[in-house]
Formats: sequence, structure tokens, C-alpha cells
Amino acid sequence: MPITPEQAAEIAAQREVTQSTRRAVAPELEEALYTPIEVLDHGFVRVIDYMGDDAAIVQAARVSYGRGTKSVQNDAGLINYLMRHRHSTPFEMCEIKYHVKLPVFVARQWIRHRTANVNEYSARYSILDKEFYIPAPDQLAAQSVSNRQGRGDVLEGEEAAWVLDTLKADAETAYSHYETMLNEGENGDSERQGLARELARMNLPLNVYTQWYWKVDLHNLFHFLALRADPHAQYEIRVYAEAMLETVKQWVPLAYDAFVDNRLGAAELTAGQIAVVRRMLAGEEVTQETSGLSKRVWSELQAVIAE
Repeated sequence: MPITPEQAAEIAAQREVTQSTRRAVAPELEEALYTPIEVLDHGFVRVIDYMGDDAAIVQAARVSYGRGTKSVQNDAGLINYLMRHRHSTPFEMCEIKYHVKLPVFVARQWIRHRTANVNEYSARYSILDKEFYIPAPDQLAAQSVSNRQGRGDVLEGEEAAWVLDTLKADAETAYSHYETMLNEGENGDSERQGLARELARMNLPLNVYTQWYWKVDLHNLFHFLALRADPHAQYEIRVYAEAMLETVKQWVPLAYDAFVDNRLGAAELTAGQIAVVRRMLAGEEVTQETSGLSKRVWSELQAVIAE
């Protein structure tokens, strides 16, 4: 269960408080503020705070005092233009802060995006909860034979059962030893001092859950989402990105539409691929052998055309 009764009560208390403000607000995101979106078996994403809206992007691009007399349609057109031509600074005027609960191995992928402010739960000062990510059976896949960092066919039968049992048993054993080293839990002994928390944590597996606050501007959030909401991204981080994508839609709907159209649902072609497309449009029958492209680049072009 991602949220404990105590946490649910705290969230309810936060949502009962309202503030008057002269700042621009996003009504749909205001309605969802603080509410967790459940991800994986014990994780969640929730918006804690934000600054700016679609109008802030437009305002920054036009450097005007206010919203002006431009229509929503004009604003949408400008935002779409900015996104299409990679004018990033107007999007940096908007910021958002998330509270995320996620497995450690997902956090280690996530932290490679070094363009955000992060503060993580400290296992030096506090004891980590007994919560581990165990994949759902349909996510228990073998190693891909064609992609060194991808998945192949889903495991089935005895092999799948053995993997799940092993993951659960290892997690249980590791946490039991963690508690024993800390001299905590049911086996706590008042006669022992216990190992320091900063040392005991090293025995825990990468599927243990951690939490952090993650604050980022909209430009860098879009960069994160373009990579992590992509179908080729690892499932466990992709589902977090997809949940965050929904919050962006509530926050800046015009920018969201521009992002989906120009980045998430778009494709980039190399100069060689563009040359091949032009030959095809001119009526020439082009094959991989006559294209001048490598097999991989050719297959990538075919995937784009087929879609």
C-alpha cells in the first residue's frame, strides 16, 4: 500500500487549507494538488507546489507586462512555435515540485538528469521502511537478445515462479539482517548497541523504496519526459514519467499539447534518412542496399514510416 492511513490524513489536512493569491494558478492542477498518483506496487508521484502557467511561457517570450490581448489560439500557436524551434528559455519560467516514492534502482536512473533540485530521504538519519518493488508477472521478462539494455519475452511457469520467490525471499532476508544490525524490530536487544544506520543500509537491495522531493523547470521536465515516457524507456521509470505527464497536462495544457505534437509523438531524421525520404517521394524504389544507410539506421527509418 503506497499511502499509510497517517499519510492519507496528512494529505487530507493539506488539501483542506486554501490560500488567496495574486499569482497565476492552474485550476485543474490545484484540484489535484498533494494527491498521490500510485505507481508500481508501493510508489507514488504527487505535486507539492508549482509556479507559472501557459501564460507565463507566453509572457516570457513576448516580455510583456501581462496576458495582453492575444487570444488562447494565438498563445497556443506561439507555444507550439517555441517548442517546434527549441526555444527553451520561456519554458524555464515555469517550475514544479514533486514528491516521489520510488525503488532505489529507479532513482539511480532518474538522478542522471542533473537539471533539477533534489532532496532524498536519508537512511543515515532514518530507518527505511520494509517495502520492496516486486515486478508484476507480466513485467518479469528475459534479457533481450538484440538490445543489451532491454527486455525480451516474458518468463513463464516454474522459471517465473522461482524468480519471484527469490526476489521476495532475498528482500525479506536483507531487511531482517538490516533490522538485526540496527538492533531494531522484534529481535531488538537492549544489551546491544547496534550498527550505525549509515553502515547498516549498505546491506539493502536496490529494490528497496526511497523518497525524494524533485523540483524542476518545465523545459528540463520536458527533456526528462521525452526520454523516460518514451516506449523504449525501462518500464519501471516509464510509468513514473507517464504519471507526471498527466500532471503536466493539468498544469500547462497548451505546452503539453505542443510537447506531445513536437517531441513525444514526433521523430527526428538524420540527413541521410531525409535524403532517402526525398528519393522515395520522387518515386524511386529505395532499398537498404541502395539507401546508403546502415541496417540499423534503415530499420529506424522504416519504423518511423510504418507508424
